[in-house]
Amino acid sequence: MLPSKTSIGIIGGGQLGKMLIEAGQPWNIHYTILEMDNAPAKDIANQHIVGSLQDAEKIKALALQSDVLTYEIEHINVEALLELEAQGHKIIPSPKILSIIQDKGLQKLFFKANNIPSSPFELVDNASEWAAKLPALNGHKVAAKLRKGGYDGKGVELVNKVDIEQHGKIPFEGAVVLEEFVENAIELSVIVARNEQGEICTFPTVEMAFDPKANLVDILFAPANISEAIDQSAKAIAQKCIECLNGVGIFAVEMFLSQDGQILVNEIAPRPHNSGHHTIEACYTSQYEQLNRILLGMPLGDTSLIQAAAMMNILGFESVNGPYELTGLEHILPMPGVFVHLYNKAETKPMRKMGHITIMGEDLEAVLDKLKTIKQYLGMRAAAQNA
Repeated sequence: MLPSKTSIGIIGGGQLGKMLIEAGQPWNIHYTILEMDNAPAKDIANQHIVGSLQDAEKIKALALQSDVLTYEIEHINVEALLELEAQGHKIIPSPKILSIIQDKGLQKLFFKANNIPSSPFELVDNASEWAAKLPALNGHKVAAKLRKGGYDGKGVELVNKVDIEQHGKIPFEGAVVLEEFVENAIELSVIVARNEQGEICTFPTVEMAFDPKANLVDILFAPANISEAIDQSAKAIAQKCIECLNGVGIFAVEMFLSQDGQILVNEIAPRPHNSGHHTIEACYTSQYEQLNRILLGMPLGDTSLIQAAAMMNILGFESVNGPYELTGLEHILPMPGVFVHLYNKAETKPMRKMGHITIMGEDLEAVLDKLKTIKQYLGMRAAAQNA
């Protein structure tokens, strides 16, 4: 049964919140966002509480006028949410899960405790511990991750052991996770949906390519170019992660596929994710509609892929700062199976996520041909100044 009207509160008003609201607009849903003035979702939310995502009083005000709360970013006031949940407010996903996800060290310990395959790791609390912990990790490089605060490629550095052991060069102070680096890995992601009734499903596995400068997704492909056995194993591992968390909501489980065929879980995001943007057009039920279904207590939708697809992030160009214009759309928009999404961000800066493009076709070869054309024509320039 679809309620006559449900009020959903979203902590955060970025592009993920914007797309969640867009997916729910055919239904009778009232959305309130909590975000600062320049929120991408502000123009389509029914109500906008202006404030910090750390402001406990603003979060409480959002909860008091919402039937259910969700969030589109991890770096929020989890203590305030735990208190609200204890008082009986419905929050999806539970802030108990968020308290694990916010700390990459706790995530790794969760994987270890639940026999979820992941790269070997060491936890360090300060700079003096780095050299002592490195010998336990194989390889010439390690991935160093800040335990808290990293986002969109920030707070993660690939470092050579020799630079640390002989020269004392470390990228971060404070609490850090050191992980064995998985050489030449294929990066995969599985979006998992689970509702309050325990119904669970996965979206088709995607393969991701990362921008080496920004350390964030550049392009993804669905379905991933992997064997059926690897695909089923990746989905099973992803599903196990969410079942062990007793998670309700939408979760992205990012994984490495090593050269010897091992699947290793990298991180979990407890929200819609960049690796699921293509589902808006490419799947019968998008990750955003699926989350709305979960928030409303409805059955899960069909996650099957309609056609092969790719998703390309539109990232801010190195040469452009401030108001901007996209160029080349006159060549891109007439292409069949191509969908341009912009995130309502007035200004750009290098490597900022400004939007994405979904490309669909009969098979991945057809999708790749379109992608080459799009990359050829898509450009960005400073916006023309009014006379």
